[in-house]
Amino acid sequence: MTKSICVVGLGYIGLPTAVMFANYGIKVHGVDVNPAAVKSIQEKHLHIEEYGLQERLNKAVDEGFLTASTTPVEADVFIVAVPSPINPDNTANLEYVRQATASIVPYVKPGNLVVLESTVPPKTVENVMLPELVKSGLIIGEELFVSHSPERVIPGKVFEELIRNDRIVGGINEKSSQMTKELYEVFVQGTIHLTDATTAELVKVMENTYRDVNIAFANELAKMAEKLDVNIWEAIKFANYHPRVNVHFPGPGVGGHCIAVDPWFLVELGGETAQIIHLSRNTNDSMPSYTAQRVQAILNQAGIAGATVGVMGLAFKGNIDDMRESPSTIVIDELVNLGLNVISYDPHIKENKHVTQTQDFQEAANADILLFLTDHHEFKTIDPTTIRAKHKIVFDAKNCLNRHNWETAGFEFHLLGDAKKLKMTESSVQ
Repeated sequence: MTKSICVVGLGYIGLPTAVMFANYGIKVHGVDVNPAAVKSIQEKHLHIEEYGLQERLNKAVDEGFLTASTTPVEADVFIVAVPSPINPDNTANLEYVRQATASIVPYVKPGNLVVLESTVPPKTVENVMLPELVKSGLIIGEELFVSHSPERVIPGKVFEELIRNDRIVGGINEKSSQMTKELYEVFVQGTIHLTDATTAELVKVMENTYRDVNIAFANELAKMAEKLDVNIWEAIKFANYHPRVNVHFPGPGVGGHCIAVDPWFLVELGGETAQIIHLSRNTNDSMPSYTAQRVQAILNQAGIAGATVGVMGLAFKGNIDDMRESPSTIVIDELVNLGLNVISYDPHIKENKHVTQTQDFQEAANADILLFLTDHHEFKTIDPTTIRAKHKIVFDAKNCLNRHNWETAGFEFHLLGDAKKLKMTESSVQ
């Protein structure tokens, strides 16, 4: 039975994972290179937002099962949960994984298990982690066991999904896989499926790429619908009544640490064979610009010059504070490039993390047009009669608002994927 775990990386995946194991009675030591994050954890303060995390963190620290520092310690199991971002040229940056792996080498001992949870390109365990781990002097697969078990959770429901979702475990050999399976059986109620490390790496990237391609399909349909005078949200709803159809939804772009990043891993590896994946990435990356141009077209039609846009939402999805790869920031850049003024607001981001951001909702709402880019619950429940905007115009890019309520309150309502009120031309929006 596992007695101790060292988790390297205390972000949106590492911290909930560390807390989960600690809550199940295993001694966990968390490691992060950010001293401020470590200090926050030691003081039971959250540096990330996740439903249920505060209570679980309090329990873990108070009962003495969770400690944190900037350096690893000896343990039975080492879990690496660090970022794997993309470089400006859309290639994988695996330096965090390499550095995290190197940091535990002085602390591993015979019989230990090393698990990579980070989402990575196939062959990362083989080509990046193992060359570092062999420096321990231990025989890989006989004295030191290694596997990849990628997270499969959605922000806002991390703990629920950690427990209930099936999990993929890919070891470098059978014993590595079995040891990892026994580790996660502490709290995982879903089925744990065993395979090899490279297959597990590919599976995780495939899952996120599937969603990216599906969203790109929805975004193309949204653009078509605007020319056809069709509400794409209604059309998708009807199409999804088919038992073998599951069309995703369009939006102002794709964000987050997975869907906006992982498909590039396959583009890099696949080259010319990854054409659909590459096209889908480009399609979704084009949506922030398209959204900004739609705003400009709406303002032009209303005859408003020198307008201020009140951007509602900076997080990449609703009810979280995560701005990683958020399309909102790109939409704002595109709006500024069009010569528009921008003031943004997000109820979940308590510190100003963007130059346009305000902590005052009314300040952002007092704009010429309100642009909703994140479907926070707080936005869905806004009473539009309380908003004293300069011009009562709203553009919902997430289909998160009650259209009837806003129109009853006197707002001119526009929806991404439904341009019935705004006749586009090829020159106004491409």
